Order: sequence, then structure tokens, then C-alpha cells
Amino acid sequence: MERCLFCCPICGGPLQMEKTRLFCENGHSFDRARQGYTHLLPPNRMHSKEPGDTKEMVNSRRAFLESGAYGCFAEKLCELVWEFLQGIPSPFLLDAGCGEGYYTGKMEAYLRERGLSPRVAGFDISKSAVRAAAGKYKGCQFAVASAFAVPAADGSADCLTNVFAPIVPEECKRVVKPGGVMILAVPGPRHLYGLKEILYDAPYENEYRETEYPGFVFVRRDTVEDTLVLDDREQIQNLFAMTPYYWKTPESGSRRLMETQHLQTEIRFDFLIYQRK
Repeated sequence: MERCLFCCPICGGPLQMEKTRLFCENGHSFDRARQGYTHLLPPNRMHSKEPGDTKEMVNSRRAFLESGAYGCFAEKLCELVWEFLQGIPSPFLLDAGCGEGYYTGKMEAYLRERGLSPRVAGFDISKSAVRAAAGKYKGCQFAVASAFAVPAADGSADCLTNVFAPIVPEECKRVVKPGGVMILAVPGPRHLYGLKEILYDAPYENEYRETEYPGFVFVRRDTVEDTLVLDDREQIQNLFAMTPYYWKTPESGSRRLMETQHLQTEIRFDFLIYQRK
């Protein structure tokens, strides 16, 4: 029987895995979907019928990321997890807010190609995103879950990654084992500034912050930056749909972007690396 990397969201106990379900010794059972993921977000913790990214947004994200437009970021993230996990034969890597699984799958493949036997799991609050992830990346385990109640055992993760997803410091501290690492990807000050120049009458830079997290020691900040050039209207819209600006752009800005045939913008990820005390 394959070892389950998640724990019960109700009692916190370990889960066993069968083809059609996950279950714990206290009798809690969770059906596995045809694609292989499990819904581990209890109904009383759902704030809407289907929280998170919609199916349309997930499709846009997958189309954009698989074009390789953010390939430099994926490469750097893979290098970082390898740097910190290479001495562990079978590390547990947990990807928080995994979306449709692009980065999760890249990391799993990168570690496996270098001789490790990684145990990789990802979770996201969006059922549409997790369904897409589980359908494609069969070497990873996926679950619908919230960052406020991570379905992982205390001190279980050798590495926790988070790319532009919500951070719940208490849960991060709980699930990362002492000596383990947390790698956060945050947007640089002028990330997608060219896009914002089209969307907003008064574009703004992202805030640059040095953030400390209880239970962690800050190791360093690694920056990856490039220039993104898009000459395809559909890809421009795909990029827009996977950003938070999709929710808060005025109609006038959305119309301007719809008419845009050429987009050139700075892109920058800052990778913040922390070690668990």
C-alpha cells in the first residue's frame, strides 16, 4: 500500500491510502477522486461553495506556465530545494498553495533525476486546481486543503515551498521539522509593472519587506529577474487571469488590456529562505 503523506483533517492522525479512499484509525474516511486527489477541506472550513481559483483561471495559469514564460523561476526553485535536500535520500517536500501543480511537478522531477526518492505533496484550496494537478503529475500526492489547517503531521516536512500563496506562520512552524527549510516566493517591487501600467491609471510598485517568522531563522534572499515579452493576446489574457489584479482591476483597465497586442514587462521573484529552529 502506498504511504499517504497527508494526515486526517479532523483528528490529525495518520492516514492510510487505498485506491478509492484515505482513512484513519479513528474511522474518518475520505474518498479519492478519479484523478487521484482527495478533498481534505471539511465543509465547516469552506467559506464558499467552491473557494479559490476557478476552472477558467486554472486553465489560463496552466497555458501560461507551460509556455515556459516563468521557466527561470521554476529552475531557481528546483535548484534551491536540491541545495537543501540533496543529503536526504527520501525527503518530504510539501508545496503549499500548489495551484495546478506546475512548480510541484518540476521540483519532484528535478529531485528524482538527481537520484533522490522524494515524497512530494501539494495542497490548494481550489478544487479545480488540485484536480488539474493530480491529473498530470502522478509522482506527487495532492489534496484540497486550506493553509489555515495544513493536512500534514507535526514536524513532518523537510522542506515547505510556497509560491505567491497565503502564509499562515503558525502552521508553517508546526509542519516543518527542526532543521528543515521553508522557501517562499514573493513578487519583486517591479514584478509585472508593465502589465500594471496598462491596467491602472496610477501603477504602483509591490512592497519590499524583510519578514521574520516565529520559529524560523532567515537564511537569505535569492532574486531572479528577467524581461517578459508577449505578442499573443491570448497569453496576455492568460497572464492577467493568474494574477490578483484579475479581481481588482477597473473595467477601463481590463478593456485596455483586451486591446493590447504587445506586452513587455519586468518580472522578478524573490525567494526567501528560512530554516526551522
